[in-house]
Amino acid sequence: MTLNLKRLTTGVITALFCVGAIAQNTVKEIELAGQQVEISGDFSGFDTKIEVENISEGLDIATITLSHESGATPPKFTLKWNLPSSDIAGHWGTGSFNNKNIGPSWSPSKTNSMLAKQAPVIVLFGHDDINRLNFSVSEALNTVTLSTGIKEEDGKVYNQITFFTEKNRSLKNYEVKVRFDSRPQLYSKALNEVADWWASFELYTPAPVPEVARLPVYSSWYSYHQKVSMKELVAECKLAKKMGFESIIVDDGWQTLDSNRGYAYTGDWEPERIPEMKEFVQAVHDLGMKFILWYAVPFAGENSKAYEKMKGKFLRYWNGQGTYVLDPRYPEVREFIINTYVDATREWNLDGFKLDFIGRFVSDSETELTKENGRDYASVNEATDVLMTDLMKSLQAIKPDIMIEFRQPYIGPAMRKYGNMFRATDCPNLSSVNRIRTSDLRMLSGNTAVHSDMLMWHYDEPVEVAALQMLNVMYSVPQISVRLEDIPQDHFKMIKFYTDYWLQNRDVLLDGEFHPTSPLTNYPILEGSRNNKKITTVFNDQLVKVQTNKWDKMDILNAKRSKQIILLKEGQPKKYAYVIRDCMGNQTDEGTLELNQESHLVTVPPSGLISLTSIR
Repeated sequence: MTLNLKRLTTGVITALFCVGAIAQNTVKEIELAGQQVEISGDFSGFDTKIEVENISEGLDIATITLSHESGATPPKFTLKWNLPSSDIAGHWGTGSFNNKNIGPSWSPSKTNSMLAKQAPVIVLFGHDDINRLNFSVSEALNTVTLSTGIKEEDGKVYNQITFFTEKNRSLKNYEVKVRFDSRPQLYSKALNEVADWWASFELYTPAPVPEVARLPVYSSWYSYHQKVSMKELVAECKLAKKMGFESIIVDDGWQTLDSNRGYAYTGDWEPERIPEMKEFVQAVHDLGMKFILWYAVPFAGENSKAYEKMKGKFLRYWNGQGTYVLDPRYPEVREFIINTYVDATREWNLDGFKLDFIGRFVSDSETELTKENGRDYASVNEATDVLMTDLMKSLQAIKPDIMIEFRQPYIGPAMRKYGNMFRATDCPNLSSVNRIRTSDLRMLSGNTAVHSDMLMWHYDEPVEVAALQMLNVMYSVPQISVRLEDIPQDHFKMIKFYTDYWLQNRDVLLDGEFHPTSPLTNYPILEGSRNNKKITTVFNDQLVKVQTNKWDKMDILNAKRSKQIILLKEGQPKKYAYVIRDCMGNQTDEGTLELNQESHLVTVPPSGLISLTSIR
């Protein structure tokens, strides 16, 4: 074993050591972003090379390369390190949701990432929202486990990254990059940079995002569930279009007359409930809207013709849902799936697809990871990647601006190359959950359009309460799923007002620098800023910082039931003209406000907003 250190003329430090064919466990230590990292595993038969590149102070990338002359099952190996828990408040991972604490070392917080689930990154952040250390990997196809836990005996945070924890096919060559970043910056910005790093890999080049994918959507799911009809939905589209919604997603139900939950009749994709599908799409197009259709990609229901056609080419049976999960390692399966969407696009002139349940394309302990019996791939993940890559290319050849929606948790770096709309997972009538999920998506999705879960609420809600559904997702593309013909008039006005507001401020809300504050308390304040304007949304009684030297225009959205907002001045005194509106857009007050004291109390209607413009 050799260890070579040398300083390149560019100032980059590169560390190399090579591990030959060694039968016993191998342990070696390297330094990444100031952390002493132990690498261990049984590399028997594999030549192993590790190269560390210093990108800048506090940012290092290690490249780990394994090679085997004849090919063998890759070894499980782990990177381990620890650091003092000094001002480390919690962790952020794509699966942490509303618990961003750090678990104890005997039950650490984990992120299990693979092609169709989560993303391989963890951020350790301080009480000030500043990054203490984030670690991520370039492996987005195979399962990687990242974990972090506090050890009570010494108060240190113990971290691990583990590769090849599951069965894997035989490999001759394997390369992965591990990125450590300890630079002191907002954790949200650190995540943005991880997303940019992933996007720089040719394998993960994100799909282009059509402009319409970044505009509000009407969805049929919560409003109609499986009882969809052309007449009712066209009527809804007429109202939605007037409100600024530019597309409709027709969800589950169009393909079968069976209204039972489950997928026993899924897989043939014949429009039994809406036989006039082509006319339906045309009617929506005539309104100037786009048409997106829902499909459950992996399913061949036990009562479908697809079941008989694909029999013997399944990964497993989903008990309780009445469906089999197709195995993408068979070329016939991939051809069947791709032709389904190509034919639908051509026949009905569709503009996009909501492709559901991609996460079911996974292997388990009973999956034979071999290329035989008609399978041309051994790996389910690699076959899924080929399937989705070929599908996207086939659809783009018909419509270059095709829209493809995925939902959490299949939102990793590889998924961005075959999907251009990432949606928060189902959270009906749960406004705060929608806020957390869309915020998590925003920080790691780059230019991929991030959508809210469909908004719904009880029609007896006070309009101020219904408006909270909108206010919690203003930094994503809103999807609405209430019956616009049936909701109260004040609810209608509220949707119209905030949709107009969102469209007018989309450059700040959607394209600006986005920061969700205090992840440990589930983002009580969201901030977006661009050019000379900042928009802040406050969800409980918090101090709202007003940086007078930085922003001449500021909107503060009062996403709570109380009326009081305390402004905390940062910077020189400044005078502002202000306008206050309620959640339906009615102006309730206007005047001037001189921020010449440290704090100021303003009164804003629940779910309303105050707009401040500096007076020079």
